[in-house]
Amino acid sequence: MSTEAPESNNPEPTPPPDADPVVDGVDGAIADPENAEPELDRYECRACGYTYEPLKGDGNTVAAGTLFETIEESWRCPVCGAPKRQFSNIGPVGNPSGFKENLGYGLGVNTLTPGQKNILIFGALFVGFLFFLSLYGLK
Repeated sequence: MSTEAPESNNPEPTPPPDADPVVDGVDGAIADPENAEPELDRYECRACGYTYEPLKGDGNTVAAGTLFETIEESWRCPVCGAPKRQFSNIGPVGNPSGFKENLGYGLGVNTLTPGQKNILIFGALFVGFLFFLSLYGLK
């Protein structure tokens, strides 16, 4: 009788028990962190509201794919000419609006993206308008 553990036919090494796999939120598949596209932060001009997106560049002097941090300090807003220090980080595209510490409050509306909030607001207004029009059908 042997006390050795039986050999496994599995050629793949098993991860350590404390390693958590990165799970994709859509279908539960494990995401590949090496091939994942990083979420790049956007920067907004506080003077005019122009948004610098690293994937697009500024259309003039900064090429697409240039991070905001790597742009020279003498760069100015292409719309109003404000200096680089006038820009503030507004996070990646589709990020919920508002302060991060306030996202847990409310009825779950704080975690919605601006596009989702627009659909909720204008959808409710449209349904209310339809309800108002339906009152004309009463005799």
